[in-house]
Amino acid sequence: MRVFRGHSRPVPAPVVLAIGNFDGVHLGHAALVRRLAEVAENRRLAPTVLTFEPHPREFFAPESAPARLTTLREKLELLGESGVAQAVICPFNAAFAALSAEGFIEQVLVRGCQVRHLIIGDDFRFGRGRAGDFALLQEAGQRFCFSVEAMGSVTVAGKRVSSSAVRQALAIGDMEEAASLLGRPYIIDGQVAHGQKLGRQLGFATANLRIKHNPLPMSGVFAVEVSGLGDRPLPGVANLGVRPTVGGTRPLLEVHLFDFDRDIYGAHISVRFVHKLRNEQRFPNFDALKAQIAADAAAARAFFTL
Repeated sequence: MRVFRGHSRPVPAPVVLAIGNFDGVHLGHAALVRRLAEVAENRRLAPTVLTFEPHPREFFAPESAPARLTTLREKLELLGESGVAQAVICPFNAAFAALSAEGFIEQVLVRGCQVRHLIIGDDFRFGRGRAGDFALLQEAGQRFCFSVEAMGSVTVAGKRVSSSAVRQALAIGDMEEAASLLGRPYIIDGQVAHGQKLGRQLGFATANLRIKHNPLPMSGVFAVEVSGLGDRPLPGVANLGVRPTVGGTRPLLEVHLFDFDRDIYGAHISVRFVHKLRNEQRFPNFDALKAQIAADAAAARAFFTL
């Protein structure tokens, strides 16, 4: 995937464009991307997405912004795997937020992206004060020679698929519901880093991933599958959180892989959360923590043998 930062320099050629935050790249996003690829193939143009960094709600209300489901890297990887050829990332800053709806159309869509066909979600609004809507895009398309369509909502078991619905499922530990909305288990990617080696001291060596999701969309202990270390996913147990027993303050993902003993420092791995075992908690001492880790590992092994 080609990635363009900002819209001041136009993309090399006209495109079919989809706009969105794409947080989580769930089934609703997947449907939009399939439509994007279909139109792009018919018109022989590059299927391209326009997204924002940071999320607009992080800019306007950072203290109450929702937890991110995906980092920018994870989002781009998932979009690329879905068939997107190009991504334009608009820095969402004060200048961008001040753009009028007409300015957004002319500067970003027409000059920056050279849009020929535009696909948006049914609830997309844009421009200063969220003044821009589908009707304005249609009117502008007649003037600037691009067509526009809006995608309807995707539902699963009667429930509208949205990033908010995925967050709600993760927050209550319903990994199966989250997977049904995402179309896959929830995943966090990262590079294995050196830690305090506490897991090894407790008899359960862990691969540690520094987490950029802040706040976390969920926390606790999970049965997981890890990709990136061989031909097939490897089962394990993971703790995602701040590790209150050892005085942790920053989010960390610690993964113990079953029957695995290789040096994987520096490896980039994907951790799939398939089942939640319990919430993160503080233990009175290391012995209690060690006993609980052993119980968690046994519970995760049992889950995978069901």
